[in-house]
Amino acid sequence: MLIIGIGGGTGCGKTTVVNQILNELPKGEVGIISQDSYYKDTSHLDFSERVKINFDHPKSIDFGLLENHLKELKKGNVVEQPVYSFVQHNRTSDTVLTHPRKVMIVEGILILTNPELRDMFDIKIFVHADSDERLIRRLKRDIAERGRDLDEVLTRYQTTLKPMHEQFIEPMKEYADIIIPNNKYNTVAIDIVKTIINERL
Repeated sequence: MLIIGIGGGTGCGKTTVVNQILNELPKGEVGIISQDSYYKDTSHLDFSERVKINFDHPKSIDFGLLENHLKELKKGNVVEQPVYSFVQHNRTSDTVLTHPRKVMIVEGILILTNPELRDMFDIKIFVHADSDERLIRRLKRDIAERGRDLDEVLTRYQTTLKPMHEQFIEPMKEYADIIIPNNKYNTVAIDIVKTIINERL
């Protein structure tokens, strides 16, 4: 099994890169694990407390469970990936049955911050985009998909997202094997990734 980690700031275009890689590979050979599924369970807190959690800090992620699931997949076992609700700020009772595949892509803003997890990745990719571009994408997404209002998103960006990005995410570039800039359709970068994957497979 080949494990690819794809990191980068919020709204940088990780999903687009994941889809570009998926489009280049045979169906059924690639599985995806999203870091967002592994936010820690916050059922013990009420909603007003959950809203205050800093979800852009590595401490908000259950890295132990994520590593454990990857190890199980490597052994050929099926895992139950948690399902997270951005509206409730908590895990739901649902899970997604995730089968081992030849290529597993793990994507998320903080996945390169954890040394043990980083060591499990055969290829580490950092997607870079301009901070203004990332803010605009985040605004559109949070308002349309997550029921937030403009002031809430901007306040969170200034107080949490931006400082956490500078402290934890941006420095992870030094661990990346490949940095994909600006996320315009980057044919060369995707071709390089595809070549590496095909060689490993």
